[in-house]
Amino acid sequence: MARRSSSSAGGMLQWLGLATVILIADQFTKFLIIGFYQLGDATLVTSFFNLVRAHNTGAAFSFLNSASGWQRWLFTVIGILAAALILWMLKSHAGQKLFAFALACILGGALGNVIDRVLYGYVVDFLDFHWHGWHFPAFNVADSAITVGAACLILDELLRVQRGR
Repeated sequence: MARRSSSSAGGMLQWLGLATVILIADQFTKFLIIGFYQLGDATLVTSFFNLVRAHNTGAAFSFLNSASGWQRWLFTVIGILAAALILWMLKSHAGQKLFAFALACILGGALGNVIDRVLYGYVVDFLDFHWHGWHFPAFNVADSAITVGAACLILDELLRVQRGR
């Protein structure tokens, strides 16, 4: 039994390592944006992509962005609770590679955005994709990791259902 526990602990460390790499990449890129850009500054990179500095006090797609400030703490608590749940799930499912990969991506991204909310009161966004005047809401490395993680959770469930047939 100790052998299985040791193996599962090693597997969990691998996923925590991935979450840490995502968290560091997220915070490093935000550090660069904060250091080199003022709010609203933008650099055209391609005909469809800009680097910008944007602040999001809300959630995905600026949901509740214009609320009076309570959303900062709501989304911080949600992020912390999600991280705790993910850690518990990773401990139980570290050997399920796609599922654990998805959880690690979401964990790293959630913690990256929680850090922003605690430090600044908003999330720093900087990736701005656009086409013929239409701009997708700006996002960051954490948001990207959360999106990849969510897609992998869906894929993992589809594969699990298919295997069950």
